Amino acid sequence: MVKSVTTLTPHRISFAGGGTDIPNFYREYEGSVLNTAIDKYIYVTVKKHSEIFDERYRICYSKTEQKNTIDKIENGIARECLKLLNIEYPLYISTVSDIPSSTGLGSSSSFAVGLLYALHTLNGKSVSAGQLAEEASEIEINCLKHPIGKQDQYAASYGGLNCFKFRKNDVVEIEHIFPPDNGIENIFNSLMLFWTGFRKESSHKILNEQNDCLNKSIDTLSSMSSLVDECKSIFLKKEFNPKDLGGILHRGWIKKKTLAKSITNEKLNSYYDLALSKGAYGGKIAGAGGGGFLLLACDQEKKENIKKTFSHLLHLPISYEPRGSRVLHQLDY
Repeated sequence: MVKSVTTLTPHRISFAGGGTDIPNFYREYEGSVLNTAIDKYIYVTVKKHSEIFDERYRICYSKTEQKNTIDKIENGIARECLKLLNIEYPLYISTVSDIPSSTGLGSSSSFAVGLLYALHTLNGKSVSAGQLAEEASEIEINCLKHPIGKQDQYAASYGGLNCFKFRKNDVVEIEHIFPPDNGIENIFNSLMLFWTGFRKESSHKILNEQNDCLNKSIDTLSSMSSLVDECKSIFLKKEFNPKDLGGILHRGWIKKKTLAKSITNEKLNSYYDLALSKGAYGGKIAGAGGGGFLLLACDQEKKENIKKTFSHLLHLPISYEPRGSRVLHQLDY
């Protein structure tokens, strides 16, 4: 029998198509997203909790909860994961992440996927990446009614560089992208990720605004979805050019800013314009927007100058993560 499990689940960055993975859009028009997992992770540990403790459930994240019934658990993802898998025994859950929450790199979905994987393993069950992604989506979108899409759950479950197609019947088609030669290395060598210094505004607020304005944004979202195939072709070229990727990111960011007023602000716009003036070809604010990380594409020789320009911001180096959520450690009785 399994006593404790620790899972390792990656965060992600998105290159194109973000926003078209929201059910209200793809069930009518279909959507597509191209994203990649990165070498920043959330670690989730679950352990059968001894009855010697006063509480049945102890959940440790940015706060610590000690509860005797699942319904009293405040952390929505933890609560709904336990309900979905019918966990009835006392349990300890602990999480630690390389990235703070609400920064635009898919942290909540990575937590959901990592926790589900740990719980399945603790129960002695095997689980596929597709099942993890769908269960995490069910919890976040249907159980918790979060106005989000499905790309984060799939990126966390599968890892790697992928094109996800979201069909009207809720089927998700996955195309794994394998750039030729040193393509992956060249892509990541062109990327820079800066912490803007403040947590983004509630992504739920932004996405609710986007959903409310959906009828006015159909053409914009459709054109954002079409950028996915363009981006894929850039990655599959024998000679990768950062300028091409920067152009895709820039066009996507210009379109995305029109979807909701709170996606950007004067400060974020000034950072972006400054980056372009220092040699970046394009970029975006990661995730739903409103704050978090600034992603840029540029030539390697421009990086040092851009880092000096943004010396007041934290530069976070990132690398490619080919694998999705996985068990890091398992302790058996």
